[in-house]
Amino acid sequence: MPATGRNYIVAGAGIAGMTMALALAKFGATVVVLERSPNVQEFGAGLQISPNARHCLNQLGLGEALDRVSLEPRALDLYPQGAQKPLLSMELGPVMRERFGAPYAVMHRADLADVLYKACRRFANIDLVFGVRHWDVVSHARGVTVAIDEANGQSRTTRANGFIGADGVHSQTRIGLLDGPKAEFRNRIAWRALIPFEHVSGQIAPDRVSVFFGAGFHLVCYPLPHRGQVNLALFMPGATPETSAQPRPAKPGPRVEAILAAAGDGWTAWPMYTVETPIWHQGNIGIIGDAAHAMVPFQAQGAAMGIEDAAALAPLLAGTETAEAAFSRYAEMRQPRTRRIAALSAENGRIFHLPWPLSVARNMVIRLQGPRAHLKRLNWVYSYRLAGAD
Repeated sequence: MPATGRNYIVAGAGIAGMTMALALAKFGATVVVLERSPNVQEFGAGLQISPNARHCLNQLGLGEALDRVSLEPRALDLYPQGAQKPLLSMELGPVMRERFGAPYAVMHRADLADVLYKACRRFANIDLVFGVRHWDVVSHARGVTVAIDEANGQSRTTRANGFIGADGVHSQTRIGLLDGPKAEFRNRIAWRALIPFEHVSGQIAPDRVSVFFGAGFHLVCYPLPHRGQVNLALFMPGATPETSAQPRPAKPGPRVEAILAAAGDGWTAWPMYTVETPIWHQGNIGIIGDAAHAMVPFQAQGAAMGIEDAAALAPLLAGTETAEAAFSRYAEMRQPRTRRIAALSAENGRIFHLPWPLSVARNMVIRLQGPRAHLKRLNWVYSYRLAGAD
């Protein structure tokens, strides 16, 4: 389904936006990506790329580049509050490739963004425009007209077949163009830190993800060997999105206390917002990724959903007569899955933070399930394959 002669504008040069640009360019479309930041910026720290997303990235020819900057953890170790040994080690590593045909990997967000950026730069039909001050979009029968104010103060107007908002949780496309809702703060804060691995080498395994549960908190840790660091993500309640005090979980246990001490005051707060809207498109304008369905990260599928969105939408835009028809089919295809993933993520957050004695029942269920139960329980997540994904 060649899209030669078609052109699209993407708002946002994040993971979803650059994946969208690459996917469209592979079909021969011309793509302009508008980004407000002066360069590629992926704040935060680590992220997990599961097989369902990795298939999409492999289809774009990124497999070898991702292997060089990621780790395939052998297992996910689960520690109840205060435990010195894992309650259960959920198998990952080779079994994920065997069962789902692609790896489960962890990496730094900036490394994934760099891989995507370098891939985009190799396409003459992708134009990445950074430092954009402002843009306006008008949709009409033949496509869209976009007025762009660039970093140098110059303005230009361009026409395209469609406009794709990949502009994140506080999406201007969703709010300003589709009259969609603002993102909602969910009274939780993700505290993130990156520290040298040797500072916690006695507390977590060098080849595994470690997750520590506690009443009202949980801590996710995994090594980033490419950087010689370990990613820490501590999730706690927060009354407001504005906070400056460093996190202090109650009675986290000696192992978690040692990890928190190693991070010191190096934590950065990331208020957690979600987006729920049934309106993903209007005319020749549509949204993908967090702009459409930002969710809490308790199934580690936020980035994966944006990657899947791009892989699903690109062939529709290439092979459907109008962008409006493509966006309609895309929303019909993707909304049930993203809603189900978001619900699973929210439920996981509730389960992770259960207080005693409910945590005792949770731990018993986890122990009885065994090290491979997640392969069956989450098969619908990880085995998802879009047409054309290798």
